[in-house]
Amino acid sequence: MQELFNKHISKNFSFVKQAKILIATSGGIDSVVLTHLCKNAGLTIALAHCNFKLRGNESDADEAFVKTLATDLNIPVYTTYFNTLKYKDEHKVSVQMAARELRYNWFASLIDEYNFDCVFTAHHADDNLETFLINLSRGTGIEGLMGIPSLYKNTVRPLLPFTREEIENFAVQHGIIWREDSSNEESKYLRNKLRLEVIPELKSVNTSFMDNFNKTIRFIQGTSQIVRNHLEELKQKLFVFEEDRIIINAERLKELSPRKDYLFGLFNEYGFREWNDVESLLFSSSGKQVFSETHRMLKNREEIIITPIKPIEIEDYYSLEKDAGLDVSSLRLVVYDVGLTGPFKNNLAYIDKDLLKYPLIVRKWKKGDYFYPLGMQNKKLLSKFFKDEKFSILDKENAWILCSGNEIVWVIDHRIDDRYKVTSKTKNILKIEHLK
Repeated sequence: MQELFNKHISKNFSFVKQAKILIATSGGIDSVVLTHLCKNAGLTIALAHCNFKLRGNESDADEAFVKTLATDLNIPVYTTYFNTLKYKDEHKVSVQMAARELRYNWFASLIDEYNFDCVFTAHHADDNLETFLINLSRGTGIEGLMGIPSLYKNTVRPLLPFTREEIENFAVQHGIIWREDSSNEESKYLRNKLRLEVIPELKSVNTSFMDNFNKTIRFIQGTSQIVRNHLEELKQKLFVFEEDRIIINAERLKELSPRKDYLFGLFNEYGFREWNDVESLLFSSSGKQVFSETHRMLKNREEIIITPIKPIEIEDYYSLEKDAGLDVSSLRLVVYDVGLTGPFKNNLAYIDKDLLKYPLIVRKWKKGDYFYPLGMQNKKLLSKFFKDEKFSILDKENAWILCSGNEIVWVIDHRIDDRYKVTSKTKNILKIEHLK
């Protein structure tokens, strides 16, 4: 196994030979064998052990074992402990998820503090099969059937080609001692139930089961890459990426077949999960919306518009003192005194300065707002102006207005009020620019 491990590292993870590696070490057989394999391969390693305080004295004994292992192998070791149950209750997650989040957050802090290049975890082929079966039982797309990735960001899993049996044989042959986790024998957890009851039966049916499973995973991963390439090409054809939104022609989405599968592939990364609702949106009237935790999908006439859900602004209006601009996260205005007007641009406004009452107010529009659009003698409701200008719901939500007292001076980026325009009688001109 050592020789196969060395070849696997050279072929697939050659960069780790010069890397500083942190090994996630529980004290169990998998991580202990991984530690010995890495040490024998001449890699630069250190151990990281988390005591989750879930098994009383047994957890403390695991920690002591890992420290002894590090001393025997003459390698650095880092240990920490967590109040896992408290974290679980505070964050409303399962014990397993709490332990995972605590573990990987701590690994990240060690990487930053001690300049490690990557983390090795001891996931192996049987773990991969368990994950495959768990995802299969819960319902999943092709991504959920690809198994555990061997490399994800700075996490490397070099034991994935090896089975639990191979790992155990290596440990026995080399007289390696490890700790047994008593909780691994409890079948109340789905993963343990699969490990203890289901997978042994599968292996008994076919002695080549694990080899065939590994081949299947490689086929699925290859197929997934083909699908990703196709979807990326399709996105380039269908998606129009603008600064704060993605625009797609709804009619072209309707033509896709099988439609729901394509919708999943195209929009899954934006957090959408209710595919019946997403499909129905294509055929709905303008203004209908579907939300994920991170994004909004809006039907606007014949378009689908996707935007990230932005944090709620604490302020919905701002004051501008005389000759002062505005620079906030959502809006940046600069003001100048000028002698002449310049070329017209949507993000520029030339105003008769002497007509203004300070402080000026910048705020979001509200129902009932009206102004006198440049070139018109009659007032117009902003809602009617937006409709005539074909504003989408998003455009309306993002619209800001500049006011002098109770009067609108400028619908920013769209139209100034005729009452504040520069005329032959204007003595002082104020130029206001919206910087994007």
